[in-house]
Amino acid sequence: MRFLVSTIGSRGEAQPVTALAVRLRALGNDVKVVAPPDFEDLVTGNGLDFTPVGPHLRTVTAVKLKPEDLGRLAEESVREQFRVVGQAARGADVLVAGGALQHATRSIAESINAHYVYASFCANTLPSPHHAPPAMLGRVPVNGTPEENLAQWDQQRHLFGSSRAAINAERAKLGLGPIDDVRDHIFGDAPWLAADPVLGPWPGPGDLVQTGAWLTDDQRPLAPELEAFLAAGEPPIYFGLGSMRGAQDAVDHAVEAARALGKRVVLQRGWADLRLTDDAADCLAIGEVNQQALFRRAAAVVHHGGAGTTTTAAAAGTPQIVLPHMYDQYYWGNQVERLNIGRSAKAVTTEVLAEALQLADQAAKVGTQVRTDGALVAAKRLMTL
Repeated sequence: MRFLVSTIGSRGEAQPVTALAVRLRALGNDVKVVAPPDFEDLVTGNGLDFTPVGPHLRTVTAVKLKPEDLGRLAEESVREQFRVVGQAARGADVLVAGGALQHATRSIAESINAHYVYASFCANTLPSPHHAPPAMLGRVPVNGTPEENLAQWDQQRHLFGSSRAAINAERAKLGLGPIDDVRDHIFGDAPWLAADPVLGPWPGPGDLVQTGAWLTDDQRPLAPELEAFLAAGEPPIYFGLGSMRGAQDAVDHAVEAARALGKRVVLQRGWADLRLTDDAADCLAIGEVNQQALFRRAAAVVHHGGAGTTTTAAAAGTPQIVLPHMYDQYYWGNQVERLNIGRSAKAVTTEVLAEALQLADQAAKVGTQVRTDGALVAAKRLMTL
């Protein structure tokens, strides 16, 4: 079969999409991946066909946009997605859209008579009376009664609608009729949930396909400098904010808290290019890394709360501290608290870090329950469409 798997999100969406594509190809399928140009090395490094879409996200997120720029960029994104996905999807049997803001994928699938599957990487990005929607535009919804939650979902629906005119203009070029509800159009009639059922279960109502998280099998060795650092003492505290533009003082707080407890620190610089304030031997700054290997050797993992990082830390059996910034990260912080495998906090203090370190046994127990075959489950099911 011929598959197109697409996303326009950050690494938290590009990585699971790549994991699915790897499994599909291993099962003998022809697979193409469409993702932002930032992730070309990730995709091609796994031997996959890669097509870039949109600008470099690392560059765009570094610029503080004015409100009047958002509408223009949204329209440009819609047109770009229709152009790129339309070309890459020629001859495809199944189109898989990974993550939100997939403006073109379902329309392209309609135009070529292909199957369409929308996959979410977090339960609270899909409507349910049992949870509030994710944080958007600086507003962090709070879980309430089923009626209150649904009301919050209705309030967020209009945020998707700003792209409706641009989508319908592109659909008209394909000979397709207009859509009214952008969110429901993107999610489709039967969305999938690519999240671990222990860490992020679907609360209902209704049944949906929950495959487990789509994880890569990362075999990259750790850098010699990092290996030497790990071997030189007890397991360190890992700190990294991924693609978030985190404040530098968050690093300083974490290092101070770790040192107060006699712990060392490994800092991943990330897209914010975070730095250490001194060159003491108890801390090491690194770049891109095999998190699966590193987290198993850490005393605790401090991170932004992305779906992939949260799942990787949970699977490693390592306690974690979530410092949420946006979107689904508050949800993952709550799930970490629910399972008692870590803490969700605004900053790393000595008290918060000490509490997290005391949860090592519980984190190890939950780690044995986290599924690692989600991408394979999804790939096999897609082949039955």
